[in-house]
Amino acid sequence: EKKIERTMSKGEVDAFQLNEASCTVLFGGDKAATPSQEDICTDLEGTDDKLKCKALKGCILGMLNGEKFPRVMMTVIRFCVNTKCHELKKLLTLFWEVAPKYDEKRKLLPEMILVCNALLKDLHHPNEFVRGSMLRFLCKLQEPELLDPLIPAIKECLEHRHSYVRKNAALAVFQIHKSFGERLLPDGPELIGIFIERETDTAARRNAFLMLFNEAENLAIEYLANNVDEVPKFGDGFSLCVLDLARKVCRRDPAQKARFVRFLFSMLNASSAAVSYEAAWTLVSLSSAPTAIRAAAAAYTGLLNSQSDNNVKLIVLDRIGELLKYHSKVLQEVLLDLLRALSSPNIDICKRTLEVSMELVGPRNIEEVVQVLKREVLRTRGSDLEKGGAYRTMLIQAIHQCAVKFPDIADSVVHVLMDFLNTDGAMDVIVFVRAIMEQYPNLRESIFKKLLANFAEIQTSSVLNVALWIVGEYGGESNELLSDAFEEIMGNLGEPPFIAAEEVKEEEFISEAITKNIVLADGTYATQTTMTEPPKKKIEVVATLRRLVIEGDVFLGGVATCALTKLALRSIAMSGDKSDKGKDHQTRSLVVACGVARLIQAKSENAQQKGAFADTLERLTFCCRLLLDPALDVELKDSFLNDSKKSFSLYLENIKKLKSSSTQDEEAKRPPQLQADDLINFRQLRRRGAQGAELDIYDGDDMSKATGSNSNSSDDFGNQLNHIYQLTGFADPVYAEACVTVHDYDIVLEILVINRTPNTLTNLAVELATMGDLKLVERPQTLTIGPLDQRTIRANIKVSSTETGHIFGTIVYENSSTAERSFINLNDVHLDIMDYIHPGTCTDEAFRLMWAEFEWENKVAINTTISELSTFLSHVVTNTNMTCLTPTSKEGGKSTFLAANLYAKSIFGEDALVNVSVEKKEDADGKLTGYIRIRSKTQGIALSLGDRITIVQRGVSGENQDGQPKPN
Repeated sequence: EKKIERTMSKGEVDAFQLNEASCTVLFGGDKAATPSQEDICTDLEGTDDKLKCKALKGCILGMLNGEKFPRVMMTVIRFCVNTKCHELKKLLTLFWEVAPKYDEKRKLLPEMILVCNALLKDLHHPNEFVRGSMLRFLCKLQEPELLDPLIPAIKECLEHRHSYVRKNAALAVFQIHKSFGERLLPDGPELIGIFIERETDTAARRNAFLMLFNEAENLAIEYLANNVDEVPKFGDGFSLCVLDLARKVCRRDPAQKARFVRFLFSMLNASSAAVSYEAAWTLVSLSSAPTAIRAAAAAYTGLLNSQSDNNVKLIVLDRIGELLKYHSKVLQEVLLDLLRALSSPNIDICKRTLEVSMELVGPRNIEEVVQVLKREVLRTRGSDLEKGGAYRTMLIQAIHQCAVKFPDIADSVVHVLMDFLNTDGAMDVIVFVRAIMEQYPNLRESIFKKLLANFAEIQTSSVLNVALWIVGEYGGESNELLSDAFEEIMGNLGEPPFIAAEEVKEEEFISEAITKNIVLADGTYATQTTMTEPPKKKIEVVATLRRLVIEGDVFLGGVATCALTKLALRSIAMSGDKSDKGKDHQTRSLVVACGVARLIQAKSENAQQKGAFADTLERLTFCCRLLLDPALDVELKDSFLNDSKKSFSLYLENIKKLKSSSTQDEEAKRPPQLQADDLINFRQLRRRGAQGAELDIYDGDDMSKATGSNSNSSDDFGNQLNHIYQLTGFADPVYAEACVTVHDYDIVLEILVINRTPNTLTNLAVELATMGDLKLVERPQTLTIGPLDQRTIRANIKVSSTETGHIFGTIVYENSSTAERSFINLNDVHLDIMDYIHPGTCTDEAFRLMWAEFEWENKVAINTTISELSTFLSHVVTNTNMTCLTPTSKEGGKSTFLAANLYAKSIFGEDALVNVSVEKKEDADGKLTGYIRIRSKTQGIALSLGDRITIVQRGVSGENQDGQPKPN
């Protein structure tokens, strides 16, 4: 603005400043419904206040839409100024605000003298609310000629008896001094300095301090120093202003931090949640000293446990997560207070709390943390919590992480968790038990006995499969354990056959009446009739394992047979092939194998899953050969008994390596946070005058500078260059380009307009329209641009969903010399969906659950020149901001097909699921074929993401080959 003002006349500068000022009045209205000037004047000249209000509203809306009513001004002055209707007076302030006050030569209209008298009358009005309303209006007035005669009356209002008038008078003084300080109110700071010393109202004091804070900083700091102990009593608004002052002063001059330390620490314990939150955030932004971080963390945890609003809790958890990056050691002290947030019924808060807490677990607090988690797991059993199963799963996973990091606590948690093998989170528990059995050999015996004790309580097939594998692999540690394991499986599986017996049709029971004579208590006779009842059926209790096998789960029967075979082979190896015990185990295992094979034969006659049945039958045949053929190779038996356990051990090691390597990769990808030649301030060389709290708050500055913990490494300028769109051509009379900035729910357009003609362009307006879930908040104002001059216009757009949107429009202007009206069509601005979605992670179970629930699906055919499967997948992942949930280690080998799941989350909380199924043709061209399926809860994200994938899969622009998404 300063560079532009040097080449503009004073009138053009004033007009430019007015156009750049934020609009204070925003109304939506229909331009076609605006009444005519004659109708407005007729209604205003009447005596009915309701008609006057309606006419004045129509006039205001018309002016906002660009209409001109030159006769209305005088009519309003004659017939509306002296009204006693408060609604009409309020509308008058809006009218004075939007009405034109200057003529074409930038001279004040003569009618404004009468308007000034009307404003002066309201400033002396006996009703304090009329005075206050007028003072609020004067805060928006930007015409010094109108304000100058009103200054004495505004000063008088500072001494009014009513606090409502005084607080608005202080605000009016602030705005007038801010805009025309030296010209209209040169003594403004001194006036407010005297005013604030004697003021007792909290709102008026806050407005006065706001004026000193912005216009006379030294007076504000001096007032604070004189009222150190009284600040907590001055109200929340005043405290927030003090925090703003502290941030402003300390960022400009870090040496001033010590002057605000006392205020910051006292505000951390304020009764207002807003003040406490802002004080903690201010303290962290100004200092990285351990004492400051500790106090801020305590304030955050206090808010987390005292506030009932879930949004507040999530915001506080995000702040704690930011502190975690550089101050994890200090935050460990408040970990137990942080875990108190698990009492919230909201699953998102519990999830975020566990994510932050797991990063803070250390040797000093691991026992307390595990006790809290165990207590929460037990609470999920006894209470009807919403999404209790999902919460229990998260707790089990958190305990698993603790057990992996600290093996000493594994023994204390695994037994508690095994009591939940019959609940929703049983699968997570059994997987956790399987990992503990392999990683901690000293705990195997106790865990194994506990598993056998709870084996009969397991209710699901998938959990039974894992439990049978554990029993088969780790049951040969001793003869006693082996016998107990074998008998437990046989007790739950039962003897064959495993085919449900046919129900025998029972004969219909006919009830009979039996009559007999009886003697009553008083010695009289009576007749008694009884009816015979049918015999009660015997209810047979069947174990879960046997019931599932009888119902047709042949895979579970195969797993049980393999487990019995392993136990029998180990029994023979330990007791000898001639022992009765070994032969008994061998015989019973063979009988079970034959029973399951007979079940497969019966089920495969009418079933469609013949391939799965054949695979299980092959495994059963192999188990029978191992049990019957003594000449079978010893290495084959050893491979059957031990290779599965070795593979699982390698799998756990690989997972551990992948986690460590991913952590190292993330650290390596971080850009340098501080340059090598930047200045470091060593506290040992600091001046001796720093004492007490000043030393304390400076304590972490040198470390923060050395590590760059407070540096902002984002390249904002580079991001802006990537989002600049050319709107008009270089040969057009007006050149325009837009810089698009996306801030979550808001899009800001900064449109640069350059006049390339030697003439002045008047009434230049950029008319914008949107397509999609976009809404233009306000219309850009009209401009007057001199020859070869330029302006910047800002427009705000609201976004309501993750959907690709378009912004289009025209530039309309008039040539000052010819008064000819011209139009220039603008190029469309395409808002990419990539600005809204970010990579996310979720478990495979959650992905499958959401895939089944979401109703919108978009199926995109693969058409690409890329010939490698893994290359194509990485190309799609990179260009769609998604995370590949399928492990990349599975991409190896010479397979000709690939299937992978991708996941992302939008800024609006929407989930985007993508399944890539691609196959490489074996013919000469070797092209990739297949489909990419997108599912989401809303139509917009499915359609937009499908268009994006269609474009990027070939690297060139293209159209969606499948069309609209459809409900599945």
